[in-house]
Amino acid sequence: MNNWFETLDGMRAQAWDLFAAGVRDATHPCRLPTISTVTPDGWPEARTMVLRGADPVAGVVMLHTDLYSTKLASLRQTPRVALHVWDAAAALQIRLQAEVKISSGDSVRALWDKIPGHARQSYGVTPPPGTAIADALDYVKSPDPATFAVLACRVMQVDLVHLGDRHRRAAYSRSDDWAGQWLSP
Repeated sequence: MNNWFETLDGMRAQAWDLFAAGVRDATHPCRLPTISTVTPDGWPEARTMVLRGADPVAGVVMLHTDLYSTKLASLRQTPRVALHVWDAAAALQIRLQAEVKISSGDSVRALWDKIPGHARQSYGVTPPPGTAIADALDYVKSPDPATFAVLACRVMQVDLVHLGDRHRRAAYSRSDDWAGQWLSP
């Protein structure tokens, strides 16, 4: 659809198409969204993560992480994330709010088995991620499926802003089956 930004359905479909492209293409802007959580002591924290899955029917995006990452303490206390992507080519800002389910161990072993060897280096570091170390390289990476975790982010809200010749903004909610509503940009 050439003018996808002219309809609510077109805007939402475009956002999910871009997420699908981010899953497939390591160079796509949606591949590396910014994920925000809240620390156990109430501070906001943001980080870049790799998008590993996007299911528009279920309204779920998937991320992988180390089970001992400090973000897991945040997510255990407040199992919610905000996700942000800016796609300059589409002139589209995508913001999601999602509830997070953390899975690890046998339930995610099939996903671990699909991860290429070089990418497994991100899961299993000693000392654990976020631990103070004396020198920059005082750690050892040892791929370990026991430290691999999957974050299933069940999208609850979507906010899209298209910065074309005329700006358009739309919001969507799981609670109304993604009907969509135009907002003032």
